[in-house]
Amino acid sequence: MKKVAILNYMKFNYDGKLDFSALRSIAQISEYEFTPIEDIAKRAQDQDIIITKELSVSAEVVAALPGTVKLICEAGTGYNNIDIKAARERGITVCNVPGYSTYSVAQLAIALMLNLSSSIQKQISMLKQGNYENFTKFLQVPHHDVGGKILGVIGAGAIGRQVIKVALALGMKVLYYDVQTYNLGEDARSADLEELLKESDFISIHSPLTDKTKHLIDMNKLKMMKKSAFIINTSRGAIIKESDLIIALKEGLIAGAALDVQEVEPPAIDNPLFAMENVIMTPHIGWQTVEARQRLVEKMTENIKSFLEGRPINVVN
Repeated sequence: MKKVAILNYMKFNYDGKLDFSALRSIAQISEYEFTPIEDIAKRAQDQDIIITKELSVSAEVVAALPGTVKLICEAGTGYNNIDIKAARERGITVCNVPGYSTYSVAQLAIALMLNLSSSIQKQISMLKQGNYENFTKFLQVPHHDVGGKILGVIGAGAIGRQVIKVALALGMKVLYYDVQTYNLGEDARSADLEELLKESDFISIHSPLTDKTKHLIDMNKLKMMKKSAFIINTSRGAIIKESDLIIALKEGLIAGAALDVQEVEPPAIDNPLFAMENVIMTPHIGWQTVEARQRLVEKMTENIKSFLEGRPINVVN
């Protein structure tokens, strides 16, 4: 039986609720809660496959891996943490797990948009401060319909299209920016990035992080947005240039932001975004529903089983 080392299982099975029985039936598993980068090669000794979750596997780390390692399985969709070129040069296959979090990330993006439109974050904050004026006077905070508003979706992959589907059901109009065009209905159409930024009331980001998308949203792009518009990011933090976003929020260039991802994770405790009333911050929870994490384990098992049978799937290098 082949040997598989899960190098940082606490990143996705932190509550112990996931079922690994299918994986255990096809491989001998070694589990580590966390693995320091300097210990990756040591813990990969005699292993055929290593499983990582957002663990930095640089070219230097790849070079130090033992010759037994033939597959690196990233337990997630994004794989920018792995030097896939270095792995390819060493004959190591790298695969990822696409699609497991489509519904959960889309659900969070929509929830954040609804929170922003109804000022729920602000209302909860008022109650915690003992301020009950929303109950005793006229409503003290903005409160808007999303129906009839324009949602701009940057990246119309599986998650982006699921967000679009829900937004259309809520009566929104949709502009999407993607290298491909799709037939998503009469109220959703493709647009260039500039038009999307200028016309949208809400902007939701669903692109992978690449050299082309890093800091795609910078000050120039933020200035194109309506002052009444909100930006939502449940993809990768570095797609937005965070220092520019902070300035835009402070100066009222846009109305607010909801960020499940940050440019540096975890963000520093003194990050100004934490203290802003027009910002919602969540700790990269989009993929973390129990259901999504179990799908992750199941799809990861399919990856490994297919690789062992000589028909690798979801290969990214």
